[in-house]
Amino acid sequence: MLTVKAYAAPSATEPLVPTTIERRDVGANDVLIAIAYAGVCHSDIHTVREDWGPITFPQVVGHEIVGEVTAVGGDVTKFAVGDRVGVGCMVNSCRECENCAAGMEQYCLAGNTGTYASVDRDGTITQGGYSTHVVVDQDFVLRVPEAIPYEAAAPLLCAGITTYSPLAHWNAGPGKRVAVVGMGGLGHMAVKIASAMGAEVTVLSQTLSKKDDGLAFGATDYYATSDKETFKALRNTFDLVINTVSASLDFDRYVKLLRLDGVWVNVGAPADPVSMRVFSLFANRRSFAGSNIGGIAETQEMLDFCAEHGIAPETELISADEINDAYERVLRSDVRYRFVIDTATL
Repeated sequence: MLTVKAYAAPSATEPLVPTTIERRDVGANDVLIAIAYAGVCHSDIHTVREDWGPITFPQVVGHEIVGEVTAVGGDVTKFAVGDRVGVGCMVNSCRECENCAAGMEQYCLAGNTGTYASVDRDGTITQGGYSTHVVVDQDFVLRVPEAIPYEAAAPLLCAGITTYSPLAHWNAGPGKRVAVVGMGGLGHMAVKIASAMGAEVTVLSQTLSKKDDGLAFGATDYYATSDKETFKALRNTFDLVINTVSASLDFDRYVKLLRLDGVWVNVGAPADPVSMRVFSLFANRRSFAGSNIGGIAETQEMLDFCAEHGIAPETELISADEINDAYERVLRSDVRYRFVIDTATL
Protein backbone atom coordinates (compact mmCIF):
# COMPACT_ATOMS: atom_id res chain seq x y z
CA MET A 1 0.00 0.00 0.00
CA LEU A 2 1.15 3.54 -0.77
CA THR A 3 0.55 6.23 1.86
CA VAL A 4 -0.12 9.64 0.28
CA LYS A 5 -1.02 13.14 1.38
CA ALA A 6 -4.60 14.28 0.94
CA TYR A 7 -7.29 16.73 2.05
CA ALA A 8 -10.39 15.10 3.53
CA ALA A 9 -13.79 15.96 4.96
CA PRO A 10 -14.00 14.47 8.48
CA SER A 11 -17.78 14.95 8.59
CA ALA A 12 -20.61 16.73 6.82
CA THR A 13 -20.32 19.78 9.06
CA GLU A 14 -16.56 20.24 9.53
CA PRO A 15 -13.99 21.91 7.27
CA LEU A 16 -11.72 19.75 5.14
CA VAL A 17 -8.37 18.97 6.79
CA PRO A 18 -4.94 17.65 5.77
CA THR A 19 -4.55 13.92 6.21
CA THR A 20 -2.97 10.82 4.70
CA ILE A 21 -4.70 7.96 2.91
CA GLU A 22 -3.60 4.63 1.52
CA ARG A 23 -3.71 3.72 -2.15
CA ARG A 24 -3.82 0.09 -3.25
CA ASP A 25 -0.77 -1.61 -4.72
CA VAL A 26 -0.44 -1.22 -8.47
CA GLY A 27 -2.13 -4.27 -9.99
CA ALA A 28 -1.46 -5.85 -13.34
CA ASN A 29 -3.94 -3.56 -15.14
CA ASP A 30 -3.37 -0.46 -13.00
CA VAL A 31 -1.70 2.88 -13.53
CA LEU A 32 -0.16 4.94 -10.72
CA ILE A 33 -0.66 8.65 -11.30
CA ALA A 34 1.16 11.48 -9.57
CA ILE A 35 -1.60 14.07 -9.44
CA ALA A 36 -0.57 17.56 -10.52
CA TYR A 37 -3.92 19.35 -10.45
CA ALA A 38 -7.43 18.58 -9.16
CA GLY A 39 -10.51 20.62 -9.98
CA VAL A 40 -13.08 21.68 -7.39
CA CYS A 41 -16.56 20.69 -8.55
CA HIS A 42 -19.86 21.69 -6.95
CA SER A 43 -20.54 17.94 -6.77
CA ASP A 44 -17.65 17.68 -4.29
CA ILE A 45 -19.47 20.08 -1.98
CA HIS A 46 -22.84 18.38 -2.40
CA THR A 47 -21.19 15.05 -1.55
CA VAL A 48 -19.25 15.98 1.57
CA ARG A 49 -22.18 17.97 2.95
CA GLU A 50 -24.42 14.96 2.30
CA ASP A 51 -26.86 16.97 0.17
CA TRP A 52 -27.34 13.88 -2.00
CA GLY A 53 -27.43 11.37 0.84
CA PRO A 54 -25.20 9.90 3.56
CA ILE A 55 -21.58 8.94 2.85
CA THR A 56 -18.75 7.31 4.76
CA PHE A 57 -16.24 9.63 6.44
CA PRO A 58 -13.47 10.63 6.30
CA GLN A 59 -13.88 11.32 2.60
CA VAL A 60 -11.45 12.69 0.03
CA VAL A 61 -13.33 14.09 -2.96
CA GLY A 62 -12.21 15.38 -6.35
CA HIS A 63 -13.09 13.82 -9.71
CA GLU A 64 -11.31 16.24 -12.02
CA ILE A 65 -7.77 14.90 -12.03
CA VAL A 66 -4.71 15.39 -14.24
CA GLY A 67 -1.23 14.15 -13.61
CA GLU A 68 1.66 12.02 -14.80
CA VAL A 69 1.99 8.25 -14.96
CA THR A 70 4.74 7.14 -12.58
CA ALA A 71 4.25 3.35 -12.64
CA VAL A 72 2.26 0.78 -14.62
CA GLY A 73 1.20 -2.79 -14.01
CA GLY A 74 2.56 -5.70 -15.99
CA ASP A 75 -0.45 -5.96 -18.30
CA VAL A 76 -0.80 -2.26 -19.06
CA THR A 77 -0.60 -1.49 -22.77
CA LYS A 78 -2.32 1.88 -23.09
CA PHE A 79 0.02 4.05 -21.04
CA ALA A 80 3.67 4.41 -20.15
CA VAL A 81 5.60 6.18 -17.42
CA GLY A 82 5.72 9.90 -18.17
CA ASP A 83 2.39 10.10 -20.00
CA ARG A 84 0.14 13.06 -19.22
CA VAL A 85 -3.22 11.62 -18.21
CA GLY A 86 -6.54 12.37 -16.59
CA VAL A 87 -9.18 10.68 -14.46
CA GLY A 88 -12.80 11.77 -14.35
CA CYS A 89 -15.88 10.83 -12.37
CA MET A 90 -15.59 7.05 -12.50
CA VAL A 91 -12.86 4.46 -12.07
CA ASN A 92 -14.66 1.21 -12.90
CA SER A 93 -17.92 -0.39 -14.04
CA CYS A 94 -19.30 -3.90 -14.47
CA ARG A 95 -18.10 -3.94 -18.12
CA GLU A 96 -20.69 -6.63 -18.90
CA CYS A 97 -24.12 -4.95 -19.11
CA GLU A 98 -25.53 -3.66 -22.39
CA ASN A 99 -24.69 -0.05 -21.54
CA CYS A 100 -21.06 -0.84 -20.74
CA ALA A 101 -20.84 -2.94 -23.92
CA ALA A 102 -22.07 0.11 -25.84
CA GLY A 103 -19.26 2.24 -24.38
CA MET A 104 -21.55 4.10 -21.99
CA GLU A 105 -20.05 3.07 -18.68
CA GLN A 106 -21.56 6.14 -17.05
CA TYR A 107 -24.92 4.35 -17.32
CA CYS A 108 -23.65 0.97 -16.07
CA LEU A 109 -26.74 -0.99 -15.03
CA ALA A 110 -24.92 -2.31 -11.98
CA GLY A 111 -23.76 1.21 -11.11
CA ASN A 112 -20.32 2.48 -12.06
CA THR A 113 -17.62 2.90 -9.43
CA GLY A 114 -17.28 6.60 -8.68
CA THR A 115 -13.86 8.18 -8.24
CA TYR A 116 -14.85 8.98 -4.67
CA ALA A 117 -17.49 7.95 -2.10
CA SER A 118 -18.12 4.69 -3.93
CA VAL A 119 -17.48 1.05 -3.03
CA ASP A 120 -14.34 -0.10 -4.83
CA ARG A 121 -13.66 -3.60 -6.12
CA ASP A 122 -11.83 -4.50 -2.90
CA GLY A 123 -14.72 -3.31 -0.72
CA THR A 124 -13.06 -0.08 0.37
CA ILE A 125 -14.50 3.39 -0.20
CA THR A 126 -12.92 5.20 -3.13
CA GLN A 127 -11.01 8.37 -2.33
CA GLY A 128 -10.67 11.15 -4.87
CA GLY A 129 -8.25 13.61 -6.35
CA TYR A 130 -7.56 16.01 -3.49
CA SER A 131 -4.42 13.92 -2.98
CA THR A 132 -0.94 13.48 -4.38
CA HIS A 133 -1.39 10.08 -6.05
CA VAL A 134 -4.11 7.74 -7.27
CA VAL A 135 -4.14 4.18 -8.63
CA VAL A 136 -6.64 3.59 -11.45
CA ASP A 137 -7.40 0.76 -13.87
CA GLN A 138 -5.96 1.70 -17.26
CA ASP A 139 -9.35 1.34 -18.92
CA PHE A 140 -10.61 4.36 -16.96
CA VAL A 141 -7.64 6.64 -17.59
CA LEU A 142 -7.70 9.35 -20.28
CA ARG A 143 -4.92 10.79 -22.36
CA VAL A 144 -4.66 14.60 -21.97
CA PRO A 145 -3.47 16.28 -25.19
CA GLU A 146 -0.48 18.56 -24.95
CA ALA A 147 -2.48 21.35 -26.62
CA ILE A 148 -4.60 21.74 -23.47
CA PRO A 149 -2.88 23.85 -20.76
CA TYR A 150 -1.86 21.46 -17.98
CA GLU A 151 -3.05 23.65 -15.10
CA ALA A 152 -6.45 24.21 -16.74
CA ALA A 153 -7.18 20.70 -18.03
CA ALA A 154 -8.65 19.10 -14.90
CA PRO A 155 -12.19 20.59 -15.06
CA LEU A 156 -12.65 19.06 -18.51
CA LEU A 157 -12.87 15.65 -16.80
CA CYS A 158 -16.23 16.64 -15.27
CA ALA A 159 -17.47 20.06 -16.40
CA GLY A 160 -16.22 19.47 -19.93
CA ILE A 161 -17.69 16.02 -20.51
CA THR A 162 -20.90 16.78 -18.58
CA THR A 163 -21.74 19.47 -21.12
CA TYR A 164 -20.13 17.90 -24.20
CA SER A 165 -22.11 14.66 -23.91
CA PRO A 166 -25.65 16.12 -24.20
CA LEU A 167 -24.54 18.64 -26.81
CA ALA A 168 -23.15 15.81 -28.93
CA HIS A 169 -26.08 13.46 -28.28
CA TRP A 170 -28.72 16.03 -29.24
CA ASN A 171 -26.71 17.17 -32.27
CA ALA A 172 -25.80 20.73 -31.37
CA GLY A 173 -24.30 22.23 -34.49
CA PRO A 174 -24.92 24.54 -37.45
CA GLY A 175 -28.56 25.56 -37.72
CA LYS A 176 -29.34 24.63 -34.10
CA ARG A 177 -30.33 27.19 -31.47
CA VAL A 178 -28.89 26.25 -28.09
CA ALA A 179 -29.55 27.99 -24.78
CA VAL A 180 -27.36 27.53 -21.72
CA VAL A 181 -28.96 28.18 -18.34
CA GLY A 182 -26.37 29.38 -15.84
CA MET A 183 -22.88 30.77 -16.43
CA GLY A 184 -20.83 28.93 -13.85
CA GLY A 185 -18.30 26.12 -14.07
CA LEU A 186 -20.55 23.96 -16.24
CA GLY A 187 -22.26 26.78 -18.10
CA HIS A 188 -19.14 28.48 -19.40
CA MET A 189 -17.94 25.15 -20.80
CA ALA A 190 -21.31 24.53 -22.45
CA VAL A 191 -21.06 27.91 -24.17
CA LYS A 192 -17.53 27.27 -25.43
CA ILE A 193 -18.26 23.76 -26.67
CA ALA A 194 -21.64 24.48 -28.28
CA SER A 195 -20.16 27.47 -30.06
CA ALA A 196 -17.23 25.38 -31.34
CA MET A 197 -19.75 22.81 -32.62
CA GLY A 198 -21.29 25.56 -34.74
CA ALA A 199 -24.52 26.15 -32.84
CA GLU A 200 -26.10 29.55 -32.24
CA VAL A 201 -25.71 29.96 -28.48
CA THR A 202 -27.72 32.07 -26.03
CA VAL A 203 -26.93 32.38 -22.33
CA LEU A 204 -29.75 32.62 -19.79
CA SER A 205 -28.40 33.90 -16.48
CA GLN A 206 -29.99 35.62 -13.50
CA THR A 207 -28.25 38.89 -14.29
CA LEU A 208 -26.14 40.40 -17.04
CA SER A 209 -23.03 40.58 -14.84
CA LYS A 210 -21.18 37.96 -16.91
CA LYS A 211 -22.47 39.06 -20.30
CA ASP A 212 -19.08 40.17 -21.62
CA ASP A 213 -17.60 36.79 -20.68
CA GLY A 214 -20.45 34.88 -22.30
CA LEU A 215 -20.07 36.75 -25.58
CA ALA A 216 -16.29 36.29 -25.48
CA PHE A 217 -16.76 32.53 -24.99
CA GLY A 218 -18.87 32.31 -28.15
CA ALA A 219 -22.47 33.19 -27.24
CA THR A 220 -24.37 35.37 -29.68
CA ASP A 221 -26.99 36.52 -27.17
CA TYR A 222 -27.22 36.89 -23.40
CA TYR A 223 -30.42 37.43 -21.40
CA ALA A 224 -31.24 38.01 -17.73
CA THR A 225 -33.80 35.54 -16.37
CA SER A 226 -34.65 38.03 -13.61
CA ASP A 227 -36.30 40.09 -16.39
CA LYS A 228 -39.80 38.70 -17.07
CA GLU A 229 -39.63 40.08 -20.60
CA THR A 230 -36.93 37.51 -21.38
CA PHE A 231 -39.45 34.67 -21.26
CA LYS A 232 -41.84 36.51 -23.56
CA ALA A 233 -39.16 37.44 -26.05
CA LEU A 234 -37.66 33.93 -26.27
CA ARG A 235 -40.78 31.75 -26.17
CA ASN A 236 -40.70 28.94 -28.78
CA THR A 237 -37.09 29.73 -29.71
CA PHE A 238 -34.63 26.94 -28.86
CA ASP A 239 -33.93 23.48 -30.19
CA LEU A 240 -31.92 22.53 -27.11
CA VAL A 241 -31.58 23.97 -23.63
CA ILE A 242 -28.76 22.80 -21.35
CA ASN A 243 -29.62 23.57 -17.73
CA THR A 244 -26.47 23.70 -15.62
CA VAL A 245 -28.11 25.10 -12.48
CA SER A 246 -28.23 22.91 -9.36
CA ALA A 247 -31.27 24.66 -7.96
CA SER A 248 -35.01 24.43 -8.43
CA LEU A 249 -36.42 26.54 -11.26
CA ASP A 250 -39.88 27.40 -12.53
CA PHE A 251 -39.65 24.66 -15.15
CA ASP A 252 -43.10 25.38 -16.56
CA ARG A 253 -41.93 28.82 -17.55
CA TYR A 254 -38.52 27.70 -18.84
CA VAL A 255 -39.63 24.79 -21.06
CA LYS A 256 -41.90 27.14 -22.97
CA LEU A 257 -38.69 28.50 -24.50
CA LEU A 258 -38.46 25.28 -26.56
CA ARG A 259 -39.61 25.23 -30.16
CA LEU A 260 -41.12 22.20 -31.94
CA ASP A 261 -39.40 18.97 -30.77
CA GLY A 262 -37.10 21.00 -28.57
CA VAL A 263 -35.31 19.27 -25.71
CA TRP A 264 -34.62 20.52 -22.18
CA VAL A 265 -31.63 18.71 -20.63
CA ASN A 266 -30.68 18.87 -16.97
CA VAL A 267 -27.01 18.45 -16.10
CA GLY A 268 -27.26 20.43 -12.88
CA ALA A 269 -28.53 18.26 -10.02
CA PRO A 270 -30.72 19.98 -7.41
CA ALA A 271 -30.72 18.27 -4.03
CA ASP A 272 -34.50 18.55 -3.69
CA PRO A 273 -37.21 17.10 -5.97
CA VAL A 274 -38.49 19.36 -8.74
CA SER A 275 -41.98 19.69 -10.18
CA MET A 276 -43.52 20.60 -13.51
CA ARG A 277 -46.93 20.37 -15.19
CA VAL A 278 -46.93 17.75 -17.93
CA PHE A 279 -49.12 20.10 -19.99
CA SER A 280 -46.04 22.31 -20.41
CA LEU A 281 -44.52 19.56 -22.55
CA PHE A 282 -47.54 18.95 -24.77
CA ALA A 283 -47.16 22.15 -26.75
CA ASN A 284 -44.46 21.82 -29.42
CA ARG A 285 -43.95 18.13 -28.47
CA ARG A 286 -41.26 19.20 -26.03
CA SER A 287 -38.99 16.76 -24.17
CA PHE A 288 -37.60 17.00 -20.64
CA ALA A 289 -34.40 14.99 -20.18
CA GLY A 290 -31.35 14.43 -18.04
CA SER A 291 -27.77 13.58 -18.93
CA ASN A 292 -24.90 12.14 -16.92
CA ILE A 293 -21.20 12.48 -17.76
CA GLY A 294 -19.85 10.52 -20.73
CA GLY A 295 -18.30 7.11 -21.29
CA ILE A 296 -14.55 6.72 -21.49
CA ALA A 297 -14.45 6.80 -25.30
CA GLU A 298 -16.66 9.90 -25.43
CA THR A 299 -14.58 11.61 -22.75
CA GLN A 300 -11.45 11.04 -24.83
CA GLU A 301 -13.36 12.39 -27.84
CA MET A 302 -14.20 15.51 -25.83
CA LEU A 303 -10.56 16.04 -24.81
CA ASP A 304 -9.43 15.71 -28.42
CA PHE A 305 -12.21 18.08 -29.55
CA CYS A 306 -11.14 20.69 -27.01
CA ALA A 307 -7.51 20.36 -28.05
CA GLU A 308 -8.45 20.76 -31.72
CA HIS A 309 -10.60 23.84 -31.08
CA GLY A 310 -8.39 25.52 -28.48
CA ILE A 311 -10.95 25.11 -25.69
CA ALA A 312 -9.94 25.15 -22.03
CA PRO A 313 -11.82 26.03 -18.84
CA GLU A 314 -11.34 29.41 -17.20
CA THR A 315 -9.63 28.56 -13.90
CA GLU A 316 -8.29 30.02 -10.68
CA LEU A 317 -5.34 28.11 -9.22
CA ILE A 318 -5.44 27.64 -5.44
CA SER A 319 -3.30 25.98 -2.79
CA ALA A 320 -4.63 23.21 -0.56
CA ASP A 321 -5.09 25.51 2.42
CA GLU A 322 -7.54 27.57 0.34
CA ILE A 323 -9.96 24.67 -0.33
CA ASN A 324 -12.44 25.52 2.42
CA ASP A 325 -12.57 29.15 1.36
CA ALA A 326 -13.01 28.01 -2.24
CA TYR A 327 -16.05 25.96 -1.19
CA GLU A 328 -17.67 29.03 0.33
CA ARG A 329 -16.89 31.06 -2.77
CA VAL A 330 -18.43 28.39 -5.02
CA LEU A 331 -21.61 28.58 -2.96
CA ARG A 332 -21.61 32.36 -3.43
CA SER A 333 -20.94 31.98 -7.18
CA ASP A 334 -17.73 33.91 -6.57
CA VAL A 335 -15.47 32.16 -9.06
CA ARG A 336 -14.80 32.61 -12.76
CA TYR A 337 -15.16 29.81 -13.43
CA ARG A 338 -13.49 26.80 -11.82
CA PHE A 339 -11.07 26.38 -8.94
CA VAL A 340 -8.11 24.08 -9.50
CA ILE A 341 -5.94 22.80 -6.66
CA ASP A 342 -2.18 22.71 -7.11
CA THR A 343 -1.57 19.36 -5.41
CA ALA A 344 2.09 20.20 -4.85
CA THR A 345 0.77 22.27 -1.93
CA LEU A 346 -0.82 19.30 -0.12
